[in-house]
Amino acid sequence: MRYQNVCLEALGYALPSEILTSEEIEDRLVPLYDRLKLPHGRLELMSGIRQRRLWPRGMRPSEQSVVSGARAIAVAGIDAQLIGALVHGSVCRDYLEPATACSVHDRLELSEDCLIYDVSNACLGLLNGLVQVANMIELGQIRAGLVVGTEDSRQLLESTIDALNRDTTLTRKTVKPAFASLTIGSASAAMLLVHKEISRSGNQLTSVVARAHTHHHDLCQGGHEADGGGSAVLMQTDSEQLLQEGIATGAATFAKFLNQSGWSAGGENAAARGANSIDKTICHQVGAAHRNLMLQSLGLSLERDYSTFPWLGNTGSAALPVTLALAAESGFVSSRDRVALLGIGSGINCLMASVQWQKSLVGGEPAGQTEHWLPAPHVPLVQSARSPSR
Repeated sequence: MRYQNVCLEALGYALPSEILTSEEIEDRLVPLYDRLKLPHGRLELMSGIRQRRLWPRGMRPSEQSVVSGARAIAVAGIDAQLIGALVHGSVCRDYLEPATACSVHDRLELSEDCLIYDVSNACLGLLNGLVQVANMIELGQIRAGLVVGTEDSRQLLESTIDALNRDTTLTRKTVKPAFASLTIGSASAAMLLVHKEISRSGNQLTSVVARAHTHHHDLCQGGHEADGGGSAVLMQTDSEQLLQEGIATGAATFAKFLNQSGWSAGGENAAARGANSIDKTICHQVGAAHRNLMLQSLGLSLERDYSTFPWLGNTGSAALPVTLALAAESGFVSSRDRVALLGIGSGINCLMASVQWQKSLVGGEPAGQTEHWLPAPHVPLVQSARSPSR
């Protein structure tokens, strides 16, 4: 898919204030750790994730999607009535019905002519929404569209910790499929796309490629499971196999991406870079091993990639757009950068998009509120041969 008329105009995000460290999770898992004689510190060591964040208990995803969406609209300075499509793309939703997009649409006071719906595709939901809105703009059906989503990790984390402590039949081998659930974090993001004729940023979306390796759909499965007369949210992940197959899927997609975008990887050092080399990469945020192996397999450097998983964890479909927003806000992504958005989700599905960056319009936290959280993107992270993927 190629685009000539679509700009990724503005980004909005919201982050929870409550922090849950990997050390605190392990403190809660003392019964399991003692029973299996697991070394304390292994969660951060294997994933590179020091902490993640939690929304207040009882919060509905739409509440924060409204915040991040409103921030994107405000910083863009666009008339909200011009927005012709609204897609809510996160795994987490208010209800099975109606669409969570309905609540967001109402509270943002968008036009009654606006097309609204939810999209769910694991960690790719918001990127799928981006493609759908971009297509509508390119076809001339709408002038602007908003993609939003909010992931809430609290229920999965708490259910997983409780289940692991109660199940006395677990062994070091059988506990592994639950490990990825402990890396999940919470965040909210919004992406506003517009026709280039009304763009202020000039951040042109030029191409998108997709690939589906769905014969691996059973490597990561989550949902509500029966639990003592009620139900709990639990997820089972074959982390090692998902890592391996995810890297293979990413490599196959990237070859297609380079052909479609006309860009080159540029190698892992400055000397190898050419006129059309990728300047910056923003990947789905899983963990240290996934990041290192994926970039290495694609011939990309760590120095040109921005990461947030050490302090946000894996925030699902919000991970890539939140990371892009923070990278732009910090100045890591800047004018004239060729920015590659490299998305991957369980299924296994992969989406990669090319954006010719010009100007950063980011609506986020009040000034200074996130500064002490932001790690330098080039700081070496914990490396491991194994890490969970989602």
